[in-house]
Amino acid sequence: MERFTHPFEAIINNDSRILILGTFPSLDSFKYDFYYAHKRNQFWRILGEVFDMPYTTLEEKLQILQKHKIALWDIVASCERKNSSDANLKNIVPSDIPSLLNRYPNIEQIAFTGKKAYALYKKLYSDLLVRTVVLPSPSPAYAAMKFEEKKAIYAKLFEN
Repeated sequence: MERFTHPFEAIINNDSRILILGTFPSLDSFKYDFYYAHKRNQFWRILGEVFDMPYTTLEEKLQILQKHKIALWDIVASCERKNSSDANLKNIVPSDIPSLLNRYPNIEQIAFTGKKAYALYKKLYSDLLVRTVVLPSPSPAYAAMKFEEKKAIYAKLFEN
């Protein structure tokens, strides 16, 4: 197994209110140098459709995050793995979520893009007093839920 270190900084600013945490970037995200870059991952399509905004370019994706006060990061800072599956993450070093929250006290809620990210968070940071919600994974590997169902759940997160 090869050791990987997270290639991106958190996308966050003083206006961010919701922190969306995934587990760790896919191999395609490493290749294309941005979050949720696998061509079949539904993350950007979901947000684009929820907010009725374009989501094709990096600039458009960043505009969605900024306009809707969304921060983006991952729970794993480094790990060993042999492919993009969350099931294959080994020897995990966690991201320093408490420090990020201390630097950005404006974060009101953390949303997880899947059960694995949430499970790691609960194991590592159960003492943090931030509201949390688990979203369905936007990964193409999670086919148990239809796109429209996923989109509806994400839309509820942003209703307030």
